[in-house]
Amino acid sequence: MTSVNMYIDHTLLKPESTQEQIKQLTDEAKAYHFASVCVHPTWVAYAKEQLKNSNIKVCTVIGFPLGASTSRTKAFETQDAISNGADEVDMVINIGKLKSRQYDEVEEDIRAVVDASGGKLVKVIIEACLLTNDEKVKACQLSVIAGADYVKTSTGFSLHGATVEDVALMRQTVGSNVGVKAAGGARSLADVEAFIAAGATRIGTSAGVNIVSGDKVDGGY
Repeated sequence: MTSVNMYIDHTLLKPESTQEQIKQLTDEAKAYHFASVCVHPTWVAYAKEQLKNSNIKVCTVIGFPLGASTSRTKAFETQDAISNGADEVDMVINIGKLKSRQYDEVEEDIRAVVDASGGKLVKVIIEACLLTNDEKVKACQLSVIAGADYVKTSTGFSLHGATVEDVALMRQTVGSNVGVKAAGGARSLADVEAFIAAGATRIGTSAGVNIVSGDKVDGGY
């Protein structure tokens, strides 16, 4: 087993995911010692139960995948997810507000989730593929100001996932005290190593088993 396993958030966010598939995800996470499983809020309690005798975290997504719900909704969704057992939350920023340069509202949106998290790990998905480089930098800066623990490249539901260039830019922007999660785009061990070299401290992928087994997978998250 390669040492990259503890970087991986083993992810299943397809809308048609079944309980049987979530069970397989948690079983694989235990077998390969991944950092977390990342599932929709509806599966948090089930995943938590499956992982109760392990050190693997349960991660979920907030305001996903568009980021366009209200801050109050995101905060409630965060509280609900944590009450169901979520250890980490990956929230999507309000992309339209960012592109409208309504920066105070973007910061407040992120802070609403950070405050609602009760100290749980918060990762902020900036959806880099929809942003200019200046917007990527601004989104990361606002995330840091609002108290987020990580910035994250992508939902995996938009134009494309992480790129090495975006990871490097995000790392340069946030410095060494905030995590960077590269999500989508990791299809092989070489991809993961490239993201880590660029500054990623977590990798979101549905191909974790293939990656640590040395196989390459085409398509998907």
